[in-house]
Amino acid sequence: MISGIVLAAGTSSRFGATKQLIEVDGKPLVRHAIDALTAANVDEVIVVVGHDEDAVRAAIGDVDTIVVENPAYRDGQATSLAAGLHAIADASEAAVILLADQPGVMVEDVGALIRGFRATRSQIVRLVFTDGPGPALLSREIYAEAGHLHGDAGARVLMASHPEWVHEVRVDRPAPRDIDTPEDLD
Repeated sequence: MISGIVLAAGTSSRFGATKQLIEVDGKPLVRHAIDALTAANVDEVIVVVGHDEDAVRAAIGDVDTIVVENPAYRDGQATSLAAGLHAIADASEAAVILLADQPGVMVEDVGALIRGFRATRSQIVRLVFTDGPGPALLSREIYAEAGHLHGDAGARVLMASHPEWVHEVRVDRPAPRDIDTPEDLD
């Protein structure tokens, strides 16, 4: 079983509004990550919410997801990762972790992470685009360690601390842009 976790709890402080709700290509930003995971046929999609929770839940709509509240979202992205991992099904072998502010992550990217995991059984599988790293997949064997991270670094701390855990999958295009500011929408 492969899970997907969408981190959508942040305050969007640099954006100035709840960016998870901003429409990009006709749908709320949070739906792009959900749709990529769903199209890749992951077995469960968990969306971690926090800031402006009710509005983000409404933007998710009636898509088949498990919505998890992170009351500690102000303490950084690692708390959302922990909340998502805590909610994951017992049968989950690995989880694809996506950010709600990267609408350019495609179903093919999610598929590449899953294929990379199935081929190597690495603790971490990370996409590497022509201009830098992208989303990652975490295996069950490191869920506990990932669940004890702190701050805004997320799984990058684990990758830096344990490079031997990381299997990189090359993607021959630039990394999907994060939408952090209103200018990023342009």
